[in-house]
Amino acid sequence: MRPDEMLPRVFLLKSGSIERDQAGNILDARSSVTLIKTEKGWIIVDTGQVGDEEEILKALVDLGLEKSDIDFIVNTHSHPDHCANNRLFSRAMKIYPQDGEEITPGVWTLATPGHSPDSISVVVDAAIQPGDGMAPTSRRVGIAGDALPTLGNYQKRVPPAVHYDRALAVASMNKIIEMADIVIPGHDRPFSLRE
Repeated sequence: MRPDEMLPRVFLLKSGSIERDQAGNILDARSSVTLIKTEKGWIIVDTGQVGDEEEILKALVDLGLEKSDIDFIVNTHSHPDHCANNRLFSRAMKIYPQDGEEITPGVWTLATPGHSPDSISVVVDAAIQPGDGMAPTSRRVGIAGDALPTLGNYQKRVPPAVHYDRALAVASMNKIIEMADIVIPGHDRPFSLRE
């Protein structure tokens, strides 16, 4: 077995989104939903908002999986747009990892408070398949939740608009930027920090 075959694999089940009115007020917020294949089983990070169920379940079916195949749930924080569908995965164990805790080899957590006191990010040293018959490579993926909610937050270097502590939110965002190659933001499509 090649070393890259032992690394966890990351699958985006659903990109996050955020809709605002002209004054900047949030009209609708839906989190990204990410799946990780690990030595210990399947981990789902954030389960999305009510109304996202069909899209999430279809994405699982497209991977040859059912909701009963999910072994663990990790939520980046406890806001309903990130955890409302935990109920779909009733067989899965909900885990609450602490800062720096290894969930399974290659998957660990990073405390990223600021948006909320309980915010964490999930970090994955993952095997990435670039395509065109190229050999897989490893990349560090930061599943950021609302510590880095959109590409715009990264580009402008501004923390999430909704936060309880701006200084902590900025520090958390910077931690993710410093360590990740690829970010799966809470409310946008994934993006690369190194290209």
